[in-house]
Amino acid sequence: MAIWKRDHDPEGLQARLAGSLPGHFGIRILEVGADFLRAEMPVDDRHVQPYGILHGGASVVLAETLGSIASTLTLPEGRRAVGLEVNANHVAAVPKGETVTAVCRPLHLGRTTQVWQTEIRRSDGRLACVSRLTTAVVEWRG
Repeated sequence: MAIWKRDHDPEGLQARLAGSLPGHFGIRILEVGADFLRAEMPVDDRHVQPYGILHGGASVVLAETLGSIASTLTLPEGRRAVGLEVNANHVAAVPKGETVTAVCRPLHLGRTTQVWQTEIRRSDGRLACVSRLTTAVVEWRG
């Protein structure tokens, strides 16, 4: 069963990223499934730390972007999701030149809070990072 309550066309979602941090990072929304979002991000000079591997903060940008989008898509018009807490465990290095793929799924879809988990994988499929985002559901006051 699909959990989305708003338009969730990947191209439309992608267009909204232009000009913002996720757009500058090259995050691409690839797929909106019944209960997940899938995206990819290159690992280039914008994303690496001095040792030439993916910076943990770049992984968090990817995870928070997907969780925030997903959370908002589950809400009716007039409601918004705002981040409360994000954490990430980095379990494998990703060298510059690769592309990571991320899949974000809900762990909790409550009336006032939501929890989203994003798994970020290297090109070889190995888990590089797992992140959890908690959002607050609020009334949007324009």
